[in-house]
Amino acid sequence: DPARADEAAPELARYDAMIDKSVDRSLAYLAGKQLKDGSFECPMQGNSGVTSLCVMAFLARGETPGRGPYGDTINRGVDFVLANQKDNGLLVGPTVSHGPMYCHLISTLMLSEVSGMVDPARQKLIDAALAKALKLTLAAQQIGKSPAHQGGWRYQHTSGDSDMSVTGWALMGLRSCRNNGAPVPKQAVEDALNFVMNCRCSDGGFGYTGPAEPLLARTGTALLCLELCGRHGDKAAIAAGNWILANLPTRFGGTNFYYGIYYCTQGMFQLGGNYWQRWAACMYEVMLGSQQADGSWPAGESAEAPAGACYSTAMGALALSVSYRQLPIYQR
Repeated sequence: DPARADEAAPELARYDAMIDKSVDRSLAYLAGKQLKDGSFECPMQGNSGVTSLCVMAFLARGETPGRGPYGDTINRGVDFVLANQKDNGLLVGPTVSHGPMYCHLISTLMLSEVSGMVDPARQKLIDAALAKALKLTLAAQQIGKSPAHQGGWRYQHTSGDSDMSVTGWALMGLRSCRNNGAPVPKQAVEDALNFVMNCRCSDGGFGYTGPAEPLLARTGTALLCLELCGRHGDKAAIAAGNWILANLPTRFGGTNFYYGIYYCTQGMFQLGGNYWQRWAACMYEVMLGSQQADGSWPAGESAEAPAGACYSTAMGALALSVSYRQLPIYQR
């Protein structure tokens, strides 16, 4: 299949060595920012979502729990997330941000991705934590909502509305859990995709809570949701890919910059072919050119600012690592 991104385009091969070096520098930076409790430095202290993204950055480079230079770093991050699960299944740190479902869903995804790689004792804890986390996630989707919001997720597990951003993390978590053999109802995925499609704009882009104001981060999220949930290369996915190509980020920074880079990279990798090649060349230039001397990427702007430099660095590393295909969720 010539459209597969696996056969690296010759024009992308020239980035390989630079990507390896960049990701390795970012991981060294992150390892130096891990705190005693296993979490990672963050203005929102003890944030399980940021810690989970950092752990996934190591996994995406092929690092494994308990082995190699970062084995202990990964285990301590996993332990921090497990230690802070609430009785109702919510995976959040000791200090809950205004959107606990972000932390919960990102942490669910991380635990599901690391599942099967850890020692038996940790695996037992992960199995128990994921069962409770999945139950809460599915219950949050069932809260009564208006037809336009039905099927999605929002900041709280009791929210009566939905948005593209939180729904994207939920669908990635559900897809990952399902890959691990968890009983994720097919209807839950279909209902979520219905919400995603309710946010589709006439130009092929996607909005936040409905079909308005399409942006890169929102459209990338929607594209990945479609690609991961059985709509690979369908009309809406292709239109979203075309929208992204028409709105390539030519410079570093802006609102929800890292979010957009992360989701568009995954979505365009899944689409493959020219979509991946054109996106990747642009993304590599922007990201490699903006990494700082210490291996980090600058903290984000506006809504991303409170998450700090460990968040931006983890997101940068995760974007650059997609073509390694080490994380199960990155497989095609």
